[in-house]
Amino acid sequence: MKPRERQSAIVEFLQINGKTAVEQLAQIFKTTGTTIRKDLTALEAEKKVLRAYGSVVLVNKDEIDLPEANKTNTNLEVKRRIGQKATEFIGDGDSLLMDSGTTVLQMVPYLAKYRDLTIMTNSLHIMNALTGLERDYELLITGGTYRQKSASFHGILAESTVEKFTFDKLFIGTNSFDLDYGLTTFNEVHGVSKSMCKAAREIIVLADSSKFQRRSPNVVCPLEKINTIVTDKKLDPAIHQALIEKNINVILV
Repeated sequence: MKPRERQSAIVEFLQINGKTAVEQLAQIFKTTGTTIRKDLTALEAEKKVLRAYGSVVLVNKDEIDLPEANKTNTNLEVKRRIGQKATEFIGDGDSLLMDSGTTVLQMVPYLAKYRDLTIMTNSLHIMNALTGLERDYELLITGGTYRQKSASFHGILAESTVEKFTFDKLFIGTNSFDLDYGLTTFNEVHGVSKSMCKAAREIIVLADSSKFQRRSPNVVCPLEKINTIVTDKKLDPAIHQALIEKNINVILV
């Protein structure tokens, strides 16, 4: 079977059977794990599949890139606890980057106790929530091309704005988290998030446990740059231990 034929057959198999172990696919298609992984890499690049810690699942793009309003109420209580805990890493006078995302948005109500903050964001929702605090903070927005689905700004202008500054801390969410690659996403307009990772001295990831054991094609931030992860107690203990061994501070809420 030629690679393209096998890749089409893999997609058909996943449509019928759902999430499947990579080694199981090798057995089904009577080939090696190395060959199957090459097939999956090609299918990932085409955004047809999503690999997840030794297994693979067919991509539902509508679920991955939902409008921001649709995501807000998903796992809302967990996101609130993560957002509240994340603010404990802030001190008076800090300069902060806040990437767009529904979990990072949950930090905002708990920021009011701090003084003299400087905050830049590319999220219209986060900026509106910050102005609602009525605190004397220095607020900056990246500008750039507005993406209605995520209510956020992206593109060359947004990236160049971020690159002109340095910040104490970045708070960033993610679509998926991989133990080899770090923060990954299917979203092709992730350049401003990458610029934020370069501009911050400390990177704090906010992600509920469902985001782990997943990998998407586009790398936003490599694992070695991440300082802290705030997640929930449903995180797989094996992943928790692996992150600790990579010298990442893991906070469970």
